[in-house]
Amino acid sequence: MEFEAREGERLDRFLSSALRHPRNQIEQLIKKGAVFVDGRPAKKGGVKLKAGQSIRVELPEPEPSAGPQKVDFDVRRVYEDEDILVLDKPAGVVVHPAPSVKEATLVDWLREQGVRLSTISGEERHGIVHRLDKETSGLMVVAKNDEAHRALAEQLQNRSMGRYYLALVTPPLKDDVVVEKPIGRNPKNRLKMGVVEGGRYARTHFKKLADSKDGKSSLVGAKLFTGRTHQIRVHLDSIGRKILGDALYGFKSQKDTIPRVYLHAYMLYLLHPKSGEPMRFWAPLPPDMEGYLRRHYETERVDEAIDPDSFADRFDAL
Repeated sequence: MEFEAREGERLDRFLSSALRHPRNQIEQLIKKGAVFVDGRPAKKGGVKLKAGQSIRVELPEPEPSAGPQKVDFDVRRVYEDEDILVLDKPAGVVVHPAPSVKEATLVDWLREQGVRLSTISGEERHGIVHRLDKETSGLMVVAKNDEAHRALAEQLQNRSMGRYYLALVTPPLKDDVVVEKPIGRNPKNRLKMGVVEGGRYARTHFKKLADSKDGKSSLVGAKLFTGRTHQIRVHLDSIGRKILGDALYGFKSQKDTIPRVYLHAYMLYLLHPKSGEPMRFWAPLPPDMEGYLRRHYETERVDEAIDPDSFADRFDAL
């Protein structure tokens, strides 16, 4: 897999963006001797690149991983063919196994289903191209072979693939807004991200869709132009808004009444990795968010605002 470098960017940041993997995974690839700059093995991720340099990644064979956990949940398959699998992830499901994760993950579910998937990152990532936080529900695409994974990773980089989200926020959003602020690790709390000087460029468009009947919250659509960790939550926080149920960035006292972040990956668009055909998928609101909207919002207004046939068109006039 080869890329052409941009002037002045760090190698680890460049590959993290190109491959859609965290920088600690990029560092592991560098340590394994899998990354080359102009034909020479890279020694560290912090090296500054020059425009036009050739970056080559030779992915190692997958390493054995720990045995799968017992799976006690199911995941709805939205679409499947020999190259991709589109899933509607339930809230409460972690995507990847990790030492701190004790319950079954989406990767465990994929293993249990016996679906042949890509292992492009050199470890058993099981075709995961992009992720969702544990508490976030909605659409994900999974690559079933390395060729599909490479094509989808390139689409993430050039933004020909992406997602639209729905969120319930408070206080209400006054107007549509584009937030363009850099995101990095919060220096005061390593569990959080934040708008920080020297962070990675990030841009989000928020669209006001409907206000609650009591005027205390808004249903908001969000389109990402970049894919930073916690991007929607951080950008909302930067303009004085919180997602209902967000104990990390907002309301620790809401756990009894709103058990998770009311954020849903509603619509996914991409080009089929083999045919190049434009594809678009949508996932209905999960029961918890649906129930909240039916109790606190005007039903007809919500239905009109999230009509999948016209939803994406609301973001066209940017």
